[in-house]
Amino acid sequence: MSLKKNVLANYLGQGWTALMGIAFVPLYIEYMGMEAYGLIGVFAILQAWLTMLDMGMTPTLSREMARYTAGAHTAQSIRDLLRSLEVICFATALLIGIVIWLSASWLAAHWLQAQKLPVEEVAQAISVMGFVVAFRFIESLYRGAILGLQRQVLFNVVNASLATLRGVGVLGVLAWISPTIEAFFLWQGAISIVVIVVLAGVVQRHLPPSERAPSFSRDAIKGVWQFARGMMAITFLSLLLMQTDKVLLSSLLSLEAFGYYTLAASVCGVLYLLVVPIAQSFSPRFTELATRGEAAALTSAYHQAAQLVAVLVVPAALVLMFFGENLLVVWAGNAALAHEAAPLVALLAIGWMFNALMNPPYMLQLAHGWTSFAVWMNVVAVMLLVPAIFFITPRYGAVGAASVWAALNAGYVLIAIHFMHRRLLTEEKWRWYLHDILFPFISAAGIVAASWMVHPLALSRMSEAVWLFATGTAALGASTMAAPLLRARTLKWIKGQDSGLV
Repeated sequence: MSLKKNVLANYLGQGWTALMGIAFVPLYIEYMGMEAYGLIGVFAILQAWLTMLDMGMTPTLSREMARYTAGAHTAQSIRDLLRSLEVICFATALLIGIVIWLSASWLAAHWLQAQKLPVEEVAQAISVMGFVVAFRFIESLYRGAILGLQRQVLFNVVNASLATLRGVGVLGVLAWISPTIEAFFLWQGAISIVVIVVLAGVVQRHLPPSERAPSFSRDAIKGVWQFARGMMAITFLSLLLMQTDKVLLSSLLSLEAFGYYTLAASVCGVLYLLVVPIAQSFSPRFTELATRGEAAALTSAYHQAAQLVAVLVVPAALVLMFFGENLLVVWAGNAALAHEAAPLVALLAIGWMFNALMNPPYMLQLAHGWTSFAVWMNVVAVMLLVPAIFFITPRYGAVGAASVWAALNAGYVLIAIHFMHRRLLTEEKWRWYLHDILFPFISAAGIVAASWMVHPLALSRMSEAVWLFATGTAALGASTMAAPLLRARTLKWIKGQDSGLV
């Protein structure tokens, strides 16, 4: 499967999955209320923090599956590794479900500040979401395996179909059966069981038969433990960096106010979703090229990935920064909601933009098995972030926490890249800064800023949507023409000499 087809499949599949995840949010809020939607934010926090218990299994399995495609594993060794990680994953998921179930009453009564929902109802919802989180934990292992095998087309067909069941199905449950948060999570849990069965079947079908039945192997775990240990440390520190604000806000703010923060984070999460298809396609490719020692091809793929990320993420982030309130009104049709969430959207968009730009450098580090740099980089960041969150959040609330998040990620781009390129692709740092990032940013910023300055004061909802779409499209075109590799491929495509950008 070509890299081009994988990227296209990932964008189609992830785009549809993202649409199913956010399109119906205003209806979820209408049926269940903002406090219940705040509980969905709590669910996202639990799901994120419990990836720490993954112990690096998912990224490790994905990397080893990619190495298998490059000839570094036999059919027996890769199947033994898969079975070993399955045993650990299922046991951990069971533990997760039990612990959250036992903690539900305390969390409902002493951590969350519900004002409209009864404590008993909140506790029941948390109990159910605990098992949904456990199922999602298992899902991630099989997703990583499929992506490592570079079966993105099949993965996205399956993933998009199941996402439709999640999004459309739960809307039917809320509309016709029970408009409650418990019903929401029960449906999510039922779909997760289906997802696990389907994804496990896909993985098994795409691995060759082994000489004997796969079994749990200590040697298989030992063989990947060093990389997994580094990934576990990175995951833990990344969670501290990315979730500390949400954990504190879930306790310091009312559940309704936290719902607004969750809404803003969900909107800006679209920027992350723009990066995921690129990461899913390029990360196994980086690993394959690094394993084979093909330095020139790896350098080319690195800059191509970096420019793709910048061209797709920067224009979207700038539209959110300049037109966040307008976009929220178009999407939700609620001016009061848009006014409350817009400042948070602007700040979180800045942070997510910088975070996204660091994704190709991070993939490059993992392709070389170099996890220690990300660990130490995150240690320093945690030492700065956590005290800042504790100091700023009580004084400035959600806006203060979002500002810290933006500043932290700006530091990554301005500082961390310099040190990474002292070891990997040592001649490519300034090309990354200038060609991959700065040129696309300046071009897109000029278009979006000009659109903001001439934006009419009063537009209908439909006219506003057209204006925002035109602005984003123009910014996308400008940034594409400013990115050297993508500009060359685009011009060839226009002339009929090439079949696409990747």
